[in-house]
Amino acid sequence: MLSQFSIDRPRRAEFLGCPVDLYDMRETVDLIAGAIERRERLHHVVVNVAKVVNMRRDPALRRNVAESDLINIDGMGVVWGCRLMGLPVRERVTGIDLMIEVLAHCEARGRKPYFFGARQDVLEAFIAEIRRRYPRLEVAGWRNGYFSADEEPDIARDIAASGADCLFVAISSPVKERFLRTYRDTLDVPFLMGVGGSIDVLAGHVARAPVWMQKGGLEWLFRLAQEPRRLARRYLVSNATYAVLLASALIERAFSLSPEQKESIKR
Repeated sequence: MLSQFSIDRPRRAEFLGCPVDLYDMRETVDLIAGAIERRERLHHVVVNVAKVVNMRRDPALRRNVAESDLINIDGMGVVWGCRLMGLPVRERVTGIDLMIEVLAHCEARGRKPYFFGARQDVLEAFIAEIRRRYPRLEVAGWRNGYFSADEEPDIARDIAASGADCLFVAISSPVKERFLRTYRDTLDVPFLMGVGGSIDVLAGHVARAPVWMQKGGLEWLFRLAQEPRRLARRYLVSNATYAVLLASALIERAFSLSPEQKESIKR
């Protein structure tokens, strides 16, 4: 069994009841590379507005996220909210960009990734794209994201037997968080990461928002325009709930600050 990777916990903070780790992209990549090379388990997760909101009403999701080894901030809405609450967040660490960085590390160091999730046709297009981008990368294996609960133990055994150095799970929340938390100690894979829709994007099945929309925190609007029926309720409800939660937290913080702290913020 892999030992758990030890991370400097003073870098962990709390935002609206959600734990977050205050690392930028380069620091995160360095932590992951170290865990892979030393074969120490590093269970990674990212949080965005929807996940922060859903964690408040889903105790199992909250537990699965909170017990992860490394929790990065993906969404710009959470980055801005943290900064408003006085947390020193330097940048967002997007799941898809982090995945690309880790794959580049795997190709350079001869490490093998395993991909789990997405539709079979999308996954096959993704594997073809990965082989084009990283011609020297050896893939440990892949499997689509359609399975029954009874199949989970066999899937976990197959992943463990693949000899993978990292696992990317492209399944919707809260299923991917539950799967990783349940099997992380038996998968025998150093780096474990949920990547949501990243495989769909890299496969060319779903377009990624332009950079200006990413920086402006409007990726949700771009995705909503692509899949309005599926995502309308999710985004509109979660964004509205998040706005209320953040406003309440800011008001509470404003009244709890000392006069000296308030003056320091004004400067």
